[in-house]
Amino acid sequence: MHPLPLQPGQPPVNPFSTMEPTQQPQGPETQETSDELYERFIFKTDKGQEPLRIDKFLMNRIEGATRNKLQKGINNGMVLVNGKPVRPNYKVKALEEIVVYSDMSPEETDVVPEKMDLNILYEDDHLMIINKPAGMVVHPGSGNYTGTLLNGVSYYLQQINPNVTEDTLPRFGLVHRIDKNTSGLLVLAKTDTAMRHLAKQFFDHTVKRQYIALIWGDPENDEGTIIAHVGRHQRFRKLFEAYPEGDHGKEAITHYKVLERFGYVTTVQCVLETGRTHQIRVHMKYLGHPLFNDDFYGGDRIVKGTVYARYKQFVDNCFALCPRQALHARTLGFVHPATGEEMFFEAPIPEDISTVIDKWRKYASTRGVENQTT
Repeated sequence: MHPLPLQPGQPPVNPFSTMEPTQQPQGPETQETSDELYERFIFKTDKGQEPLRIDKFLMNRIEGATRNKLQKGINNGMVLVNGKPVRPNYKVKALEEIVVYSDMSPEETDVVPEKMDLNILYEDDHLMIINKPAGMVVHPGSGNYTGTLLNGVSYYLQQINPNVTEDTLPRFGLVHRIDKNTSGLLVLAKTDTAMRHLAKQFFDHTVKRQYIALIWGDPENDEGTIIAHVGRHQRFRKLFEAYPEGDHGKEAITHYKVLERFGYVTTVQCVLETGRTHQIRVHMKYLGHPLFNDDFYGGDRIVKGTVYARYKQFVDNCFALCPRQALHARTLGFVHPATGEEMFFEAPIPEDISTVIDKWRKYASTRGVENQTT
């Protein structure tokens, strides 16, 4: 981290406070301003880079970036190309260095308690199990500083014990997470001891997690194991990629089993042996079967089926009924950190996914596609 002082007269604006850094900090970021600028991203264009507006270039590489915020940041001198500020209409070229600055220190952490309804399926003195709805971010950061699950959990825990803070219970007991548009089960610790025990189980890959997903296409095998490292896409930083040779990212293992085939789409069960960001989504894309309506990995278009208008209308209707990737964390099993008891929880498939699965089941049957259940 190399701080760069603000220029005289430059206001301490922070247009990039909603962006996720390439190297993610340990804690979430705040919207507090400071007296310094910090390097947040460094990009080097390759020799094949075609001329492209810098705001469009950065939108493809910074998670949470919007064109409006990028343009504000560029206008305020927060983006340098080869060491010099540019205008938003500047076109990047081959072999240029682009540095994006922010006036926000990535080390700062602040979770603001917020009262909200939490779907708590189980709770004792040591932990709680929450069924997270689709659309809710798990923790603050990358432009989501309020309305996250952790904002609600911090408020809830402080009503029980006003002395609970991030110092006494780091991240308010959060030991794992699921994507914003994935629904399902999360376990959170209520004590530091429970948190350490649960975190070790996740680290040792002994936690049992089963997901239900609707994927495009008809997998060749009824079951299988996907082994491919998962890491950030080396050009498009919003995305993750599967690296089967293991030369990038971290080891990732997903076991899958076909539950029901509809010809055009298939319902599968996925069991995680590791827990990497976007792991199931990336692995299923790597297998050639992206998740239904996954807008990051190509599932938000017709991948399997005809080009006829009636079929397209049917698919669009399904997208409208389930406006997110069709992925649900259905079960969660672990050893209780205090009692040593084997714990197991299950959350029913939410209505948006179950409704779409039922529609595909009926659609396949009316067109003579044989439904196969394993």
